[in-house]
Amino acid sequence: MNDINKVIDEMPDEVYQRLLSATELGKWDDGTVLTEQQRESTLQVVMMYQARKLNQTEHFTIASGGNINELSKTELKKQFKGEAIAEFKEADL
Repeated sequence: MNDINKVIDEMPDEVYQRLLSATELGKWDDGTVLTEQQRESTLQVVMMYQARKLNQTEHFTIASGGNINELSKTELKKQFKGEAIAEFKEADL
């Protein structure tokens, strides 16, 4: 399987999740730290998987075609409008 496109097409979601975790944490599941080359390669595979197999629309994710989703400030405000994170009364503070 020398063709990276074939690898991506046949990659199970579980493998993608492990690669994503390794990229985010900088280490494999067993705690072994990724080398710089492993981190670069893993990140490329994760981004290709996201571009080809996931339909992401969140801010700063990889969209179809490999483009980065960059939402405007107005679009981000619309996404989070009306969602209170926490509410406190003055007496609680």
